[in-house]
Amino acid sequence: MNNTSQQKAFLITLLCVVFFSVTSCDQKETLEKANDLTISEGFQNPLGFYDATPTFSWKLPALKNNKSQFAYQIVVASNPELLPNDADLWDSKKQKSEQSVWVKYQGEKLQSRQKVFWQVKYWNQDKEASFWSEIHHFELGLLNNSDWKAKWIGLDTKKEKVIGTQKNMLHRPQYLRKDFELSNDVASARLYITAKGVFDVSINGENVSDDVMPPGYTPYKKRIETITYDVSDLIESGQNTIGVELAAGWHSGRLGWMKKYWLDTETPKMICQLELTMKDGSKEVIISDDSWKGTTNGPIRLASIYDGETYDANLEMPNWTTNNFNDKNWEAVNAFSITNDIRLEPKRHTTVKTKIQLPTKQIIEKDGAVIFDLEQNMVGVPLVKVPMKKGQTLKIRFAEMLSPDGSFYTENYRSALSTNYYTASEDGIIEYEPKFTFHGFRYVELSGFDTSKAPLKDWVTGLVQYSDFDKNGTFTSSNEKLNQLQSNIVWGLRGNFFDIPTDCPQRDERMGWTGDAQVFGPTSIFNADVYKFWASWMQSVRESQFDDGGIPWVVPDVLFNNKVSAGWGDVCTIIPWKIYQRTGDKRILQENFEMMKGWVAYHEKNTKKGISKMGFFGDWLQPYPENGNNKGDTKQSVIGTAFFAHSAKLTAKTAKILGKENEYQKYENLFKEVSKKFANHFFDDNGKVKNAPETQTTYLLALAFDMLPEQKQKGAKEQLLKKIEEADNHLRTGFLGTPLLSEVLDETGEIDLMYKLLFNETYPSWFYSINQGATTIWERWNSYSKAEGFNPQNMNSLNHYAYGAIGEWMYERIAGIAPLEAGYKTIKIAPVPRSPLTSASANLDTPYGKVSSSWEIKGDKLQLQIVVPPNTKAKVTVPGILEPFEESNDVKMISDNKVNSELIVKPGTYTFNSKL
Repeated sequence: MNNTSQQKAFLITLLCVVFFSVTSCDQKETLEKANDLTISEGFQNPLGFYDATPTFSWKLPALKNNKSQFAYQIVVASNPELLPNDADLWDSKKQKSEQSVWVKYQGEKLQSRQKVFWQVKYWNQDKEASFWSEIHHFELGLLNNSDWKAKWIGLDTKKEKVIGTQKNMLHRPQYLRKDFELSNDVASARLYITAKGVFDVSINGENVSDDVMPPGYTPYKKRIETITYDVSDLIESGQNTIGVELAAGWHSGRLGWMKKYWLDTETPKMICQLELTMKDGSKEVIISDDSWKGTTNGPIRLASIYDGETYDANLEMPNWTTNNFNDKNWEAVNAFSITNDIRLEPKRHTTVKTKIQLPTKQIIEKDGAVIFDLEQNMVGVPLVKVPMKKGQTLKIRFAEMLSPDGSFYTENYRSALSTNYYTASEDGIIEYEPKFTFHGFRYVELSGFDTSKAPLKDWVTGLVQYSDFDKNGTFTSSNEKLNQLQSNIVWGLRGNFFDIPTDCPQRDERMGWTGDAQVFGPTSIFNADVYKFWASWMQSVRESQFDDGGIPWVVPDVLFNNKVSAGWGDVCTIIPWKIYQRTGDKRILQENFEMMKGWVAYHEKNTKKGISKMGFFGDWLQPYPENGNNKGDTKQSVIGTAFFAHSAKLTAKTAKILGKENEYQKYENLFKEVSKKFANHFFDDNGKVKNAPETQTTYLLALAFDMLPEQKQKGAKEQLLKKIEEADNHLRTGFLGTPLLSEVLDETGEIDLMYKLLFNETYPSWFYSINQGATTIWERWNSYSKAEGFNPQNMNSLNHYAYGAIGEWMYERIAGIAPLEAGYKTIKIAPVPRSPLTSASANLDTPYGKVSSSWEIKGDKLQLQIVVPPNTKAKVTVPGILEPFEESNDVKMISDNKVNSELIVKPGTYTFNSKL
């Protein structure tokens, strides 16, 4: 090689070294890895997942040099050993984007049963790279009916002709079992299972899970959810046994008040498919079919959601879920093929579990019975450990509150017997936990035990059961009663999120009332991680929508009356929009857009000259109704027309977000048209109501939904304040008006008045119930008083979350945390301190991380402490005259006056001081 060639080779080598050095510097991993990796609506490493086209989300760690994300890379593989460099399913490559939430999977098509592994890395605003995250995974369930080889099985429980107190058919719980033998050792095993009813499953004497009443509650004529369990550790080489307990649950029990549907309910059935992979690579499948055997002669004699459970220990069958059991006297089951008219789909959200245990706080003995007080209204079942003599039957009753004379009160349960019975098979301490029912209660009454023993507090423990979600935020303040209100809101949520959002958990309803859901949904999202819960239920709403676009009163629909209600059916537009605002996930809008359009069309068909003809429930349970009606005084046509306009507006906004410009214009114009007719028909030129009773709610609807022209708005605001003043500065609002009260008064600058309404102690007010001993939100403002006991009117639940909607304002305005951009990409931190509070604070887990706002007043000084999560920014309003601080790239002043100061703040932790 000559010198020239050598020089060229040297230069090329040098350039390569420089190039790769620069490249490696750009790629050098120095930042802490991303955390809190989730897929779709917040699932972490799920088994039996429903979504073959998931989205990916992660959070940047809160580091001083992590302000925003410059780029990301996601890798997805069928084997963790292929990550990160040889991903065979998808490699997003380096994407220059701030997006760290809801990133769509765009790889190879995923199949039922497939296990998928993924990682992510990010680059920050300085283009510094992070280490790769921990490897996360998800495993898909059986996505199609065709994946099932098993059959529905069960016994003919109708032939026993057991009739309940409401002349309803009762199905005795079934015990189903199958023995099977394996010749090889098992490497992995998956049990896919569901029921037309509710079930509990064991393998070789071991309970498979701690799920409560799976699979849950969906529109069973359309869809039944399936559960996947990893049972690898329970299967043995050689003899094995699987046993399933099966009860009526929601599917075949009595629900609602349409008695004709209770007379001949379908026999409960179960389907399961145990798929085994052996260590030698071979596969085996054990299915439910006609080879199984069953009996109804087991210890659980009866089980009903409304009426409770009856258990006879004399009929216990030791070892019935093991191979050491003789089932020769059991019946052969009936088997039925799967049909395609009912979809079997993996469960979309978490199952119900026992989440909290409450000890007895005090014991009350009265009239030969013993009452155990948990001092907290709750939902679930009791765990009882009670001394009994052989042959005695323990009676377990429940109550939310005692009458003033201390007697047990159950009339507000109406026809729900809500009573459990346990018959002892021997002398001694029995331990019993009902399995196929649930109750709403604070007090537990026991009778029928061994009275020679003195009652002890550990005889009764409350097992609090609700869908398995964690808290999402906290709120606290300097005021004890306001903190109790926050506690009541949280306990109301826990009590009524039992697989679906129920109206109440104790009486003969426990249904998914749509109106209650739409008013409380936004508050629930602050307090709990319930995105997946709501997304799942919204699928049920879509499946329940009538062909004409109407939305039933309850979802799943068990009333089958083809009736709708303004303000109730609008859940189909309000909840998706509110969830989008809190999460920033467009999928919730995409999934529900067609349903929204159908509902708006239904509204439009039910108008005359632009004014709604729709009923039904009005401003439900408005206090002091002049007409004496539970529906309140606000005119039905006012409510119907207002919600027509509001749903049209939300549908327009949804179309805008989804890039559907033509539909945006259509629904925006419809909103304007309806609003104009509403304003002309119901309001005079001075903004005063005409052609309808003048109520607080009428004004609230018009102002909250922005339906009045500017010249009428001022007058309407003045008239609203007048109506509140006429009520001695108390609210006169029911289910629909109450959530709008804080919003409208806030927007009109009446913060002091809103504080007055919130802190009122007398009826009707939030604190009235607290003064009467409430530990949850009540259905009525005056459901109970210490002096007079229960309100004698019908509809009197002491666990009914609707009025807990005030929690949204407590988070957003008292503590001061709200989204300025969907999903909290831009955060508004703007607390409004007022007397009697001297401090308040809240924290919230947003899709990007934890945001917090905490303020305290000492004398005329206010201190505001905030945390802004990475990859976001905040607009902060500090009340008062802000003390001097040093501006920087992280904190910029945008306005300053004697009332407040506004700043733009990058991620980090900050303290601001001001003089009030």
